[in-house]
This record gives sequence, C-alpha cells and structure tokens, in this order.
Amino acid sequence: MRKVIILIAFALCTSVFSYGQFALGIKIGYNGSKLNTNLDSIKSDFNSGFHVGAWAHFGKRLYFAPEVLYCMSGGVFTNGSVADPNYWSQKIKVGSFDVPLMVGFKIIHSDFITWRIELGPEASFVMNTTISEEKGLNPKLQASDINKANWYVLGGTGIDVLFLTFDIRYKYGLSNLINDVENQSFDTKNNVFLVSLGWKIFGKK
Repeated sequence: MRKVIILIAFALCTSVFSYGQFALGIKIGYNGSKLNTNLDSIKSDFNSGFHVGAWAHFGKRLYFAPEVLYCMSGGVFTNGSVADPNYWSQKIKVGSFDVPLMVGFKIIHSDFITWRIELGPEASFVMNTTISEEKGLNPKLQASDINKANWYVLGGTGIDVLFLTFDIRYKYGLSNLINDVENQSFDTKNNVFLVSLGWKIFGKK
C-alpha cells in the first residue's frame, strides 16, 4: 500500500508541475478526536487537541496538496460512572507527525476567493504518548501498546480568502492505533475532526 501511495503521489506531482503553479504556507488548528473500540464495556469520550505545520499546493483547478503536521490527538476510556466502585478512567494523548497526501479540486476559483474540496490518504507516525489514569484500567494500557505507524483517509473542504485559508476536515483511521492490551483485543481506531486557519507565505493558489 505504501508503494502504491508513493507512486500515485509522484505521478500527481509530475502532472501538476506542468501547470507551473505552486503555493506554500503554514497552518494551525483545533482537533476533536475519539478512539473507537470493539469492547462494549468501554466508553470512549471526546478529546480536544491541536495541530500545526506547513502545506503546499501544486497545480491550478485540479491540484496536489501534501502537508506536514504535528498533531496532538487521543481520547478518554471509561467504564461505568464515577460513583461505581469498579469505575476506571484512562486518558490517552498521542503526538504524531502526520503526512497527508491529498488531491483537491477548486469548485470556485478567483483572485479573491476560492472554494475547494480535498481527499486523500495520510501516513501518521507516533512521536510521543502520554497516558494518565484516574483509576487504572484492567488490563492496563501502556504507551508501548500504541502502534507507531498508522494510516488514515482524509477528506474535507476549504475556503481561501486572499492570503488566508480555512479548512474543515475529517480523518478516519484505517489501521488500529491500539491492537491488543495484555492479549485482550481492543481494535481501536482514531477518528479526528480538524478545523484549521492558514496563511499563504509564497506563490499563487
């Protein structure tokens, strides 16, 4: 799968470079993430985070949009209510280096405003993990249980006004962020909602 994605990215880069249009910028934004698991006994709560990084656009109406981002996401696992003597809670924070490789299309395009849609895969590499607990999960989740490399599919829409960019996206985990904990299957995927504000610092979109 990785080789296929690399080949597609290379082909897209080659084709859009022929149009001779390129833009580069930076962005920062908010993440809302949730870790889904196959265990009915575990409740997964929403978690807030952030992302920051750089983006590029190659092409005109149809374009290739690679990015490099540092993203902080995660979730909260709980079982029962606080009053329950068997209640436990663990909060997972995952810092990752993310590389979206998106293809976009500009539905509306002018010098002042652009409306676009984007879709593509994302490779994500976990850089750091923090797990805090109010009362320990049994089996207990450890940082070593987090998979270091993960895949997502990412889609969304965006509006550009002069040099500012606004993006709303959703990414769905294709691989398990957590497979097993002490031989107990978790099958946990990370799903993330992202809102971004960006600035174009070079080129033309």
